[in-house]
Amino acid sequence: MAKQNVAEQFVDILARAGVKRLYGVVGDSLNPVVDAIRRNPAVDWIHVRHEETAAFAAGAEAQITGDLAACAGSCGPGNLHLINGLYDAHRSMAPVLALASHIPSSEIGLGYFQETHPELLFQECSHYNEMISNPEQMPRLLQTAIQHAIGRGGVSVVSMPGDIASRTAPEKSVEHALVTTRPTVRPGDDEIDKLCRMVDEAKRVTLFCGSGTAGAHAEVMEFAEKIKSPVGHALRGKEWIQYDNPYDVGMSGLLGYGAAYEATNECDLLILLGTDFPYNAFLPDDVKIAQVDVRPEHLGRRSKLDLAVWGDVRETLRCLTPRVKPKSDRKFLDRMLKKHANALEGVVKAYTRKVEKHVPIHPEYVASVLDEMADEDAVFTVDTGMNNVWAARYLTPNGRRRVIGSFSHGSMANALPQAIGAQFTDLDRQVVAMSGDGGFSMLMGDFLTLVQYDLPVKVVLFNNSSLGMVELEMLVAGLPSYGTTNKNPDFAAIARAAGAYGVRVEKPKQLQGALKDAFKHKGPALVDVVTDPNALSIPPKISADMVTGFALSASKIVLDGGVGRMLQMARSNLRNVPRP
Repeated sequence: MAKQNVAEQFVDILARAGVKRLYGVVGDSLNPVVDAIRRNPAVDWIHVRHEETAAFAAGAEAQITGDLAACAGSCGPGNLHLINGLYDAHRSMAPVLALASHIPSSEIGLGYFQETHPELLFQECSHYNEMISNPEQMPRLLQTAIQHAIGRGGVSVVSMPGDIASRTAPEKSVEHALVTTRPTVRPGDDEIDKLCRMVDEAKRVTLFCGSGTAGAHAEVMEFAEKIKSPVGHALRGKEWIQYDNPYDVGMSGLLGYGAAYEATNECDLLILLGTDFPYNAFLPDDVKIAQVDVRPEHLGRRSKLDLAVWGDVRETLRCLTPRVKPKSDRKFLDRMLKKHANALEGVVKAYTRKVEKHVPIHPEYVASVLDEMADEDAVFTVDTGMNNVWAARYLTPNGRRRVIGSFSHGSMANALPQAIGAQFTDLDRQVVAMSGDGGFSMLMGDFLTLVQYDLPVKVVLFNNSSLGMVELEMLVAGLPSYGTTNKNPDFAAIARAAGAYGVRVEKPKQLQGALKDAFKHKGPALVDVVTDPNALSIPPKISADMVTGFALSASKIVLDGGVGRMLQMARSNLRNVPRP
């Protein structure tokens, strides 16, 4: 029996850690690893057209499955392309192992062709970042990298020279036990007791939830019922906490809606549950705040805390809820529920009024129709920018759907690559990429990856021929829009030329039929919807203190528009309000 080389041993360890595929682009120093994958039935090589796509796809796969995913880039420019997608995965706490193959080990430090220094380049977007310098080192180093990615939630980078990968592996290499799941973290009794006293002493408590409430929906609802608390959420908390929630008061932040802002600022105790919500201008500075988070480095970095609790949300609430005294006064909760419903009533007409005649098409209308027609367990990947607005306000979570975007890193061009990773996890599950024309055209080459693997991803392209969110940023800063216009082709024609299904929609009455046909198509499809570039509604008063990006200092609402089926849910929740 032939001896294993280091590359073969590397792939075997990845397979034992649960990695099913490696996304990347082949080449030079990476070739020994790709060849090892060719001969290993447990791992597939997924050939993408750009390494940034590889990292985004791996990050999406990890977010969908909760398991380790992997990507790779060849030496120098190849692995350098991974960095943006790895930043996104790391900030999303997605367990991803990245292989940065390297130049020949004898040439490192001598200015060799394509030389870079991966151990420096990836330092900020990883928990672990080391180079394999000899075959004996590889198994332990790779094991350590895997355990960092899984245990801490984020990226590990292993760089390996191509000549090391080709060398013979040690004959008696130890098969290490690998950590492939994360434990739960329970706070200490002292912290639980302190939080219990704060809840008991407060008359008005609001819960504000982020992605850390994943898997804790039942516990949050039980706690909210016991203390009669309104429940708001950040964008990344939407899919986990909004559905089946009779205490829902909407979302806070620039993309927010409803009464979440009022509920977080008018309470006398705000409890932040599993959220690293970055926009502290929306958080109060004159109420008591407690924060619960499994990542201790998140505690207190956005607001001044009266209590920091290190623990995951589900275990913390399982300890806390039985100890707190039940509250019977619903006045604050009911007032917030009414404010929430009234707020939604006031803006829902924005996408229902004369939509059948409005050309270019209201993007709000596109998002609302998409929400109604998509499967109940669909995965949506969402481009950064205005598509974040439409997803936040129109996609209806139900506990089975997933919504993934570059919500923490804020990168353009994420939706299509993330859809690739999401689709590979389940070829029978509907995956919809909500793409903007700017983001889609940036990594459009990987639409060919959909065709190559016949991935049934449906790309719904919100084509307003502009960088809409950037235009908004300029407007709130008092600047004329400049450099934001795109001269676009017929993207549907490009899709058809590539061998996929493509249809262009220019009138509202064409939309439902186009989406229906695209969803029925068994392979990849693109629906190019020409939308209104002026779908930005600005409030009458704009503060001079507003800053670029997604943050603002004084005004709590910049964007206006409909909110889809959330109005129905708010009306339903009002039925729970006792009548005098």
